Amino acid sequence: MDKELCPYCHLTADPEQQIIFENETCAYIQKPSEQTILEGSGLIVPKRHVPDVFGLTEQEWRDTQELLLKAKAYLEERYDHEGYSVGWNTGEVGGQSIMHAHLHVIPRFADEPFVGKGIRYWIKQDENARKLHRMSTKL
Repeated sequence: MDKELCPYCHLTADPEQQIIFENETCAYIQKPSEQTILEGSGLIVPKRHVPDVFGLTEQEWRDTQELLLKAKAYLEERYDHEGYSVGWNTGEVGGQSIMHAHLHVIPRFADEPFVGKGIRYWIKQDENARKLHRMSTKL
């Protein structure tokens, strides 16, 4: 993705996108339009353009953890939820639609239709099984 078009490289370009808080290398953001189904959900994004989680620096990892704990406290003040789904999608095949690393932070509620179904629920369905091929090794 071109950095000039990347919505996470230009956090203030979308007037709806709200920076809830930030630190030196990362920001925790939310969009009101995305709250109707995933109430309270947000993203932690590095300020530097990095395509996926595997390119984060040690400082970005530390800053991500700092914001994750801060987001947890922020969400617990505002919502009466019972759990979280937290995760990264990496690469198009992995479900990443914006090629700038971002950590999903999603509060989960006991009255959701998919209560108890975590991040892996959809990918571990029988219809998602691959035909496994025996791997050969060269001696």
